[in-house]
Amino acid sequence: MTTISKFDVNGIGYDIIDLPKVAGDLLKRMPYIHRILLENALRTGGDDAERAKSAIIGWLDEGRSEVEIPFLPNRVLMHDTTCGPALVDIAGMRSTLAEAGNDPSLLNPVVPVDVSTDHSVAVDAFGTSASLERNMVREYERNAERYSFMKWATNTLSGFRVHPPGTGIMHTLNLERLATVVTEQQKDGRRWAVPDTLIGTDSHTPMINGIGVLAWGVGGLEAESVFFGMPVTLRVPDVVGVRLSGGLREGVLATDLALVITHLLRQIDLQDKFVEFYGPGVSTLTAGDRAVVANMTPEFGGNSGYFPIDGHTTQYLRATGRSEDHVALVERYARRVGIWFDPSCEPRYTSTLEIDLASIEPSLAGPRRPQDRIPVSGTVQAIAGMKKGSVEVEGQPNNGAVAIAAITSCTNTSDPRLLVAAGLLARKARAYGLRPPHWVKTSLAPGSPTAGRYLERAGLLEDLEAVGFGIVGYGCTTCIGNSGPLTEPVAKAMAERGILPVAVLSGNRNFPGRVHPQLEAGFLASPPMVVAFALAGTVELDILMDPLGHSREGKPVTLSMLWPKASEIDAALAQAADIADFAPAYEKAEASRAWQDLDAPNTTIFPWDEKSTYIRRPPFASFGKGTLLGNYQAHPILIVGDDITTDHISPAGAVAAKSDAGTYLVERGENPTDLNVFASRRGNWEAMVRGLFTNKTVRNLIGVDIPPGSTIHNSSGKTMSLWEAAQRYSQEDRSVVIVAGERYGMGSSRDWAAKGVALLGTRAVLALSFERIHRWNLIGMGVLPLRLPDGYGPKTLALAASDLIEINADLACIKPRCDVKIVVKRKDGQDICLTATAAIETSVEVDILRAGGILPLMLNKAVRKAS
Repeated sequence: MTTISKFDVNGIGYDIIDLPKVAGDLLKRMPYIHRILLENALRTGGDDAERAKSAIIGWLDEGRSEVEIPFLPNRVLMHDTTCGPALVDIAGMRSTLAEAGNDPSLLNPVVPVDVSTDHSVAVDAFGTSASLERNMVREYERNAERYSFMKWATNTLSGFRVHPPGTGIMHTLNLERLATVVTEQQKDGRRWAVPDTLIGTDSHTPMINGIGVLAWGVGGLEAESVFFGMPVTLRVPDVVGVRLSGGLREGVLATDLALVITHLLRQIDLQDKFVEFYGPGVSTLTAGDRAVVANMTPEFGGNSGYFPIDGHTTQYLRATGRSEDHVALVERYARRVGIWFDPSCEPRYTSTLEIDLASIEPSLAGPRRPQDRIPVSGTVQAIAGMKKGSVEVEGQPNNGAVAIAAITSCTNTSDPRLLVAAGLLARKARAYGLRPPHWVKTSLAPGSPTAGRYLERAGLLEDLEAVGFGIVGYGCTTCIGNSGPLTEPVAKAMAERGILPVAVLSGNRNFPGRVHPQLEAGFLASPPMVVAFALAGTVELDILMDPLGHSREGKPVTLSMLWPKASEIDAALAQAADIADFAPAYEKAEASRAWQDLDAPNTTIFPWDEKSTYIRRPPFASFGKGTLLGNYQAHPILIVGDDITTDHISPAGAVAAKSDAGTYLVERGENPTDLNVFASRRGNWEAMVRGLFTNKTVRNLIGVDIPPGSTIHNSSGKTMSLWEAAQRYSQEDRSVVIVAGERYGMGSSRDWAAKGVALLGTRAVLALSFERIHRWNLIGMGVLPLRLPDGYGPKTLALAASDLIEINADLACIKPRCDVKIVVKRKDGQDICLTATAAIETSVEVDILRAGGILPLMLNKAVRKAS
């Protein structure tokens, strides 16, 4: 039976994979995610297509499968601080190929790649209408060399497009401009209609699931493999269904829903599982609401947060300026192939969870993790155990002072409804004469330049500016840690009185030290709630009942007097909306004169500059030394507890002048007062490796009071930096491993958290559990991730620097989820024998480990292809 049929729309004929013909009545039982994976496998899977079809349809029998299937997305999406390391890898591999006598242009993307430039803009200037321009000037001053490198890539790599600074956050750009939902493709002389699919080098890539595009986040290493034509290989995924019923109540926003869902789903084991939303409640949520929820996918631990295509999708496409012909293609195709959402449909899922939308209440998350939801009135209790003894000074910041109040991140700023709600609250506050206290650093960083237009048209931008929330940039800013310096009153109060200041932001992560290296407490909130806490200047209050401030007449002003009604938001949105905004706003940003004026090489091989402190040829972009698998004894170089995030492992924020990385940069002529951020230094492996695990909250349990980023070297017994110890172990020809607790590697997709670990000489990481993207990144660097058995975490093992860990990871025996024997050999002769599980999911991952990493594997494939 053929799987291909003809399909006409707008007078144009297309070939399609005919899913109803392929799956018959079983199609309605399949999760929508599986329907899209089935279409992709049949169209791109080649010899594996029939096996993949049988596996995906057969999954319905038990709701799980061990069979591996290929997935080849239509495109790749990156941002500048994951693109940078990937490009350094590609440039390094090209140099390696050339030195080996091969054609370096063999390494060239075979799928389109879009790159946003959004992750390094910092909030230096804030609180005025001139902040945006001043911050953009500083952005180019700091990052000109890095951006020139990115322009080199556009000159030499085919299908590689960079969207310059000012064009917005990658996920907003994807929603408003890049995503097609249904795509037209030309292949072998045939015109195809296919679902829009992608992978992105950011863990929040699933935000695009909100409009029915199947996508998920990967590390830069995995994206590089897709660049060069390797499909993503995965087991037919388990899919957890979240059934939504009812509707959100008055005063409850999409942020509140996202935080509740994050809290509930984090209690389920979602490792390597996909999440799909279904049920009648889905139809009550706008595309903006859905995108906010889907953005939090990495926070709730899944691969996806998928909402199928429906009328809200097509409404969003119209509202953002897509043509009527394209909208017609999307709807007719989705209906024809069976991926159009039916709210009455009850697909087969691995497991299900039901949420009544009417039960959602206004929420925050914090003060340390995004899954720790609390009611908005619960901030006093939430930080009670974190506060330090300090003398209170009236009129100055005290414990609980809001140091940073930021409307930031694609999570919430991509939804116009949430920004308009913040603007309306600001308007009412302005009318009462309210402003934040002088110590609060306020900022507004929308997801795209269209936001400035619709806020201005609604008359709300002036109101936001009046209470300190002027636009500071179109990028991640505070959410990624580029919050700039704290205000002088907060810095002084911390230094002199030891206060506990707090960040309140509309972002997706609040790990200690992420928003700002000096801040250990932070709350995630909706944009209007961010403004409310900024006005109060403290979280030491009941935000629902206590006054936020006093009017010009001295009367108390409470949140209920400021909070906008749904009807007010609707009216302001109607006034603000203009579909003609989108294309011109992006075109103006992309025509940036500063970007056009940047010089860039136009060569096949990148001309490395040995004096550069931004772009250094990495040692791992080579044929390598072979596999790290084997039977060996290793010293523990680092032992950490639960919830060690990629922020803890490899920082993104400001480089401190007195740190090891700062010292390295200053010795090479950099300005000690402006060393930029680690996120901008990811093209320099020597700077990055010196920043590993230096987050001030990281505790190396190998000894007592070990400074962050340090360890005890076994042979000498001395405390030293991880990098120095790694060099000594290498000189001694000794292996090292890292031991961790639960959820190791949660957070951002940054592959530097694995690259750095590999540069320390780590052969394996032993943890109670791993987050998906970081697990793959470790494998991508040739490092074996091992799951420790329950009950044998770092505290139970109580390892010391003098202990040895014997690992039996024989090359010939390693396979997905196999047992690996481990013996902990104590100095006193008391051994502990364990059986760990190889955290390997596919045979392709085994091949990568046997090759010593994905980069050696790709180089060898390129050479074989050329021979």
